[in-house]
Amino acid sequence: MTDLTFTCTGVRADPYAAGPTLLLRLRVCAPSATRVHALALRCQLRIEPARRGYGPGEAAALQDLFGERSRWGTTLQPVQFAQVAVMVPSFTGETETEVPVPCTYDMDIAATRYFDALEDGDVPLLMLFSGTAFTGSGGFRVEPVPWDREASYRMPVSVWREMIEQHFPGCGWLRLPRDTMDELLAFRSRHALASWESTVRALLDAAATPATPDAGPQPLRAAALLDRLAGRTAP
Repeated sequence: MTDLTFTCTGVRADPYAAGPTLLLRLRVCAPSATRVHALALRCQLRIEPARRGYGPGEAAALQDLFGERSRWGTTLQPVQFAQVAVMVPSFTGETETEVPVPCTYDMDIAATRYFDALEDGDVPLLMLFSGTAFTGSGGFRVEPVPWDREASYRMPVSVWREMIEQHFPGCGWLRLPRDTMDELLAFRSRHALASWESTVRALLDAAATPATPDAGPQPLRAAALLDRLAGRTAP
């Protein structure tokens, strides 16, 4: 098999993508006399959280993912980030290409929550490669990309924040089940609330209302809270 090597040389946010997208700059090297007609490359990206330190605020934000800091010796395991494919065009010796990595701001995704928890510094990434290489000077051979090919890269947190800010400026993102979304939409319409922010604020204000002394603190359910705010009564 051709001795291919891979190096990530940089990353930037794609300013023209329809959704949040990172562009990883990848250098591919083959022996100097080797002609590569094409390279069908697959890349798996993982976050390696054990390869950096964390401040108190970051540790608190990561508690849902990794638990208390005292447990991090066993819980700070790699996090799956993305799996992408890219076609590398013909080259001899060495070439560079950009690997587009679609991202999401869904906070139910572990990688997104990890990125969002970081205040500064960088994200330790590991890129694992596989795929098929079409090589040869007279005609071509079909070869697998060796499974042990990988590359490490430390992506600045600022690049991820820049990408998110392009598509969700000053905002967060929340995914809800369809029935809950329908209830919220109905509540917003009944009360003529101008935005989703005012809708959620109304719910939060109601949730902050202290319980009566004789009843003691009671857990609040979203459906019951909507009923109360909408002025509906039980039959």
